[in-house]
Amino acid sequence: MPEDGQDSPQLTVLVPALNEQDTIAEVVDRLLQVPLRTQVIVIDDGSTDDTPKILERYGDAILVLRHERPGGKGNAIRAALPYAYGTATIIQDADLEYFPEEIPKVVSPILSGEANAVYGTRFAHGMPKGMALPNKLVNWMLAWAVRLLFGWRITDEATCYKAFRTSLLREMELQCTRFEFCPEVTAKALRMGERIHELPIRYEPRTKEAGKKIRWTDAPEAFWTLLRYRFWKP
Repeated sequence: MPEDGQDSPQLTVLVPALNEQDTIAEVVDRLLQVPLRTQVIVIDDGSTDDTPKILERYGDAILVLRHERPGGKGNAIRAALPYAYGTATIIQDADLEYFPEEIPKVVSPILSGEANAVYGTRFAHGMPKGMALPNKLVNWMLAWAVRLLFGWRITDEATCYKAFRTSLLREMELQCTRFEFCPEVTAKALRMGERIHELPIRYEPRTKEAGKKIRWTDAPEAFWTLLRYRFWKP
C-alpha cells in the first residue's frame, strides 16, 4: 500500500504489548477513536496472560503481530515497521500512562509538512508528580546528554510519544532490541539533520507494581546508545 495514497492511513500507531490484559482493550479502543485515518499495529511480544485473546476480538480492525517469546520493545517496533503504511508513525505503550487523545496534536506537524520528527514532552511544565526520583534524574541527565553530544536542546528524550515521518523511520535502519529504541532514534534523527520538535502532552506515571517494565537501571544502555551513534553516518 503506498504511503501517499488518498485512501492510505495518515497515521500508523505501533503498540508493543507484553502481558497487558488489564489495559490493552482500552488502549486499542481509544486508538481506534483517534480522528485520523489510523492503522493500529499491536505487537504481542510473547504475552502469557489474556492479552492475545483480547486482541482477537478486534478482527480486521487492527493488525496483530505475535511473538512466541518476549524479544523487547525495540525488536517489536522493528518487526512492525515493514507493515506501517501511515504517513506518520508513532509509538503507543500498551498501558495508560499516555493519552491517545493527544496523538493528533503530536503528529499534526508531520501531516502538515512542517516537521519530520515530533516528541510529546512530559516535562514542558516541570517533572510530573508520581514519577520516581531516580527516573526523574535519569530523564534530566538524558536530556543534557543530547544537548552535549548533539547540540540540540530537548526536554524529554525518553518519551514514548515519538512521532516520525514513516519514511524517515525506515531510513534509520534500526538496530535496537529493548528500550534503547528511544536513544537510537533520537541520535539518528539528529545525525540525519532533522530538527526534533517537542509539544507538551499529558502523562500519568505507572508504578512498578502496576506493571511498568522500564527501570532506571536501563539508563547506562541509553547513555551508551547516544554515545554510540554520535558519529553515525546516514
